[in-house]
Amino acid sequence: MQYNQLGKTGLKVSRLSFGASALGSVFRPVDESEAIKSVHVALDLGINYIDVAPAYGGTLAETVLGKALRGIPRSRYFLSTKVGKYTKPGSYGDDTLDYSRAGIRDGLDESARRLGVDYFDIIHIHDIEYQGRKHTEWALTEGYETVKELKREGRVGNVSFGIYPMDLWKRIFDSVEIDAALVHNHYCLNDTQLLDLLPIARQKGIGIVNGSPFASSLLTDRGPAAWHPASSEDKGHFRAAAEFCRSKGTSISRLALQFSSQNPDIPTTLFSSANPDSVRRNVECHEQACDTALLAEVRKILEPVLNKQWSY
Repeated sequence: MQYNQLGKTGLKVSRLSFGASALGSVFRPVDESEAIKSVHVALDLGINYIDVAPAYGGTLAETVLGKALRGIPRSRYFLSTKVGKYTKPGSYGDDTLDYSRAGIRDGLDESARRLGVDYFDIIHIHDIEYQGRKHTEWALTEGYETVKELKREGRVGNVSFGIYPMDLWKRIFDSVEIDAALVHNHYCLNDTQLLDLLPIARQKGIGIVNGSPFASSLLTDRGPAAWHPASSEDKGHFRAAAEFCRSKGTSISRLALQFSSQNPDIPTTLFSSANPDSVRRNVECHEQACDTALLAEVRKILEPVLNKQWSY
């Protein structure tokens, strides 16, 4: 495993990092023992950055991750979670957005208890565009100032956001000081808009975390969960790309991970899995060369959905 400096955070992170959303049964029901084993396999293979959120599976992902990290020295991993978006246990999509000082502080205390830690290397302010952006200004003022306050107190190492819309990213990069940025679904086979952010990220020392190399499961043989907002027509283009890869004796997910994770200008790419065998495969394929001829054909199939935005 190779490691890169994550902007000005002071963290030297693995090129592949582990997203714990799958531990919360966000994409499919998972077995807890397999999920825990997935975390251990990731660490054993050299992955040293783990990201989670209280909204994933209604606190389930944090709960399972806390069990997986029990007894593992804190020096073995960097850890981030998110604040501002909370989901009731056992539900998906029934979100409460709370960017108040009290809400963020209480939420972080609860996350710390579930995870068994007292310090987070990064905190991402989560999904400030949700619910028609009616809470965006709240997040950029009280929410942001609260996380900066937590950093000054030493409970948090670095301040970040975890959002989707590119226009909001450009505004954040221009108007507030952040240490890192978790940009999801914008550097994958069907969307490369993250490249637009890289020059200013380098200039300001913002550490880029590239999330969702599988485009929230659009770039998998299984396909996305029912909640994904892509239309049936859009999903058809992804199915066609997956079928083409199968016809060539490989999988769309393999190509997707290689494409997303092998760009030398992106410090780390975050994938999620609750299957230990899948974790091993992802690390293995990340370290193998991408088939450039296949890549060109698949990206041609995906041209109708290139850089298309969905309302998550």
